[in-house]
Formats: sequence, C-alpha cells, structure tokens
Amino acid sequence: MRESLIENIQSKIKLSTEEIEIFNTFWKERKLVKNEYIFRNGEICKFDSFVISGSFKAFYIHPDTGKEEIIFFAIENWWATDLDSFSNQSPSMYAIQAIENSIVLQINYPSFEELLRQIPKLERYFRLILQGYNSSIQRRIILTNSHSAEERYRDFVQRYPKIIQKVPQYLIASYLGITPEFLSKIRGKKN
Repeated sequence: MRESLIENIQSKIKLSTEEIEIFNTFWKERKLVKNEYIFRNGEICKFDSFVISGSFKAFYIHPDTGKEEIIFFAIENWWATDLDSFSNQSPSMYAIQAIENSIVLQINYPSFEELLRQIPKLERYFRLILQGYNSSIQRRIILTNSHSAEERYRDFVQRYPKIIQKVPQYLIASYLGITPEFLSKIRGKKN
C-alpha cells in the first residue's frame, strides 16, 4: 500500500532506504466504505490523507440553498485533505466523503511535524505538492470567472480524464457550477 505513496514522493525527491523505513512508520492505512467521511464540515481535519484506491469528493453545503457544492475530487495518488484545517488544527468549512469504497494512508498533525523534523527534505516534496495545488486553484478561478461552461467542461475533460471515468456526472456538474441537465447538453453537443 505504501509503495504508491513512496513512488509519488520519489518522483519529486529521492529518499534513502533508511528514510523510507522511517517514513513508513508514520502512516496508518484506513479503509472507508462508500459515503463514509474522512471528516465533516465543522470538524477538524485531523489527518493528511493520501488516496491509495477509490475516490473522494470535497464539498461545501451552501447555507442559503442547502445545495452541495463540489470543491475538488481526489482519486488514486492524490491528497484528500483540508490544508487550512489540518495545518491550523481548526474546524473545516467543508467535508470530504468517499464516492466509492476507498483506501487511504493517513498521518496526524503531530506525527506529520515529527516526520518533517526527521526527514527535512520532505519539506521540498510537500512544497511542490502545494505549488501544484495552488496552480490548479488559480486556473479554476480564472476558468470560472472568464470561460463558458462548455470551455470549463472541455478543460476538465482534458486535464482530468481519470476523474471523468470514476465520478458521476452530477458531481462533475456541481464542480463546474452547472446543472446536470446542462452538462448533458454540453456532452450531447460534443458527440
């Protein structure tokens, strides 16, 4: 199970055999069934979670409409975490829930800090992950503010083909800020 996380890390930085052994002692495997939460809105995100298998949705419930609004998805080899809540150990504004039966590797905040102390070069790995995450958020803001729904959908399909295969269309519609019916029309035009 830990091999996919190690491979993910090794694609950005190199760990020695000794560092890998240390690293492995910090992570716990957790199995979640479909619809189970990693954490709910208002709870503290106690764990940084790396997805081994399955898929997750991060979502916010709009206070006025009660509508679920998708913030992001996490699939194999992605992280499923509220960075603000985890880093500050403060209540989360959103929830992360399994879309299907899934397995994650988790580390709690004190252990995460100790891991970085013992293997300082992991700071670089997590900085690179954060840079990628920040870039994707910036891109999403620009697309949402200045592109049509059809353009946003085409970009999503191009960038995230694995998500298209794993995630129900109504959730993708929510992520794009459109109705499932409108997404069907866009997909119909494409075909």
